[in-house]
Amino acid sequence: MRIGLFGGAFDPPHNAHVALAEAALRQLYLNVLHVLPTGDAWHKPRDLTPGHHRLAMCQQAFESFPNVVVDDLELKRPGPSYTVDTLAVLRERYAGAEFFVVLGLDQAAQFVHWHQSDQILAWAQLAIADRSLEGQEKAASPEWHNRAHLHLNMPLMPLSATDIRQRCRTGEDLSSLLSPAVIQYIQNNHLYLDNHD
Repeated sequence: MRIGLFGGAFDPPHNAHVALAEAALRQLYLNVLHVLPTGDAWHKPRDLTPGHHRLAMCQQAFESFPNVVVDDLELKRPGPSYTVDTLAVLRERYAGAEFFVVLGLDQAAQFVHWHQSDQILAWAQLAIADRSLEGQEKAASPEWHNRAHLHLNMPLMPLSATDIRQRCRTGEDLSSLLSPAVIQYIQNNHLYLDNHD
């Protein structure tokens, strides 16, 4: 079994997230990709949208992928969300499987600061996609040039959840950024209308 983990705030899940999941499934030959909305995001300077909304939006965004499991594992766990803890649980669930942690270049640049990052590398391979804004690659830690990781090929998609939340507040067209189902969910639940980022 080849199992992928794709974590994030998903606040909201946008088209670049979906494209990254699709690239990971296809290029890594994954049997299952777990999409994991974070619970307590210890590294985020702002409060996230309540977890049940982010989980529901992920279910809408990834509903067309039969090999994707939108997993509430991190939302149910008390305390900070750490990938190493999630990986430990999934290693028990899929004994003997090969694991891949899927992340964008923006996340990869911060990976050395992740909780028990060396243990993650002992248990899983990193699969990194350049989905960030041009020029951000220079911000990545130089250590990445010396570390073995897999590169996911996908089009450059400079989408920002922060920008999307702002567009929600100003009522701009989101049809090129989010799936119709996620847009409908945001509208039905009156999300992102406050000024807190």
